[in-house]
Amino acid sequence: MTTRSADRATPAVAQPARTARQRARRRRILDASTRLAAEGGFDAVQMREVAESAGVALGTLYRYFPSKIHLLVAVLHDQLEQLHATLRERPLTEHQPADRVVRTLKRAFRAHQREPRLAEAMMRALLFADASVGEEVAGVSRLTATLLMDATGLPEEEAARHLSAIRVIQHTWHSTLLYWLSGGISLAQAHTDIETACGLLAGARPIE
Repeated sequence: MTTRSADRATPAVAQPARTARQRARRRRILDASTRLAAEGGFDAVQMREVAESAGVALGTLYRYFPSKIHLLVAVLHDQLEQLHATLRERPLTEHQPADRVVRTLKRAFRAHQREPRLAEAMMRALLFADASVGEEVAGVSRLTATLLMDATGLPEEEAARHLSAIRVIQHTWHSTLLYWLSGGISLAQAHTDIETACGLLAGARPIE
């Protein structure tokens, strides 16, 4: 974990990646962080090691991500983008919106099963995030809601009418993931909880 003095010495706002070179550098940073988290979990993601692995200066890393929490929340956002891309590349075949969302979240759980240390690192970062990471956390929340709404297969206007149910499903997903990662519930129990929450979409019309 980075030291408090290092965090205070860095800017509070992450630098956006505007140019192709900056985007490539940001990509290397995210890939290096993901690798370290998958290998050793939250504690393995040290800013100096991330910088060395990504081939960037430590000061450069801090300009992109002011803290380890900023970095891991960005990794979570990146993983959600990949899940969203998978949803577009491998369309769901279920007709009921609730079943489609259940299938999407079970896909996500399979990824977490493959790399539980990465999942644990991302969720711990989300829990530890304070107001300085508010914009990044809000971005994760918006992307999650968009992903789930797209998973329903409903037209945008109709999906928006189920936004409250989507939020409850989103909160249930996060909490069941946390309990499963900590050993508080089994995978089967996590799936049951997700299916129960997705039942809130039972009134949505089937997809033809």
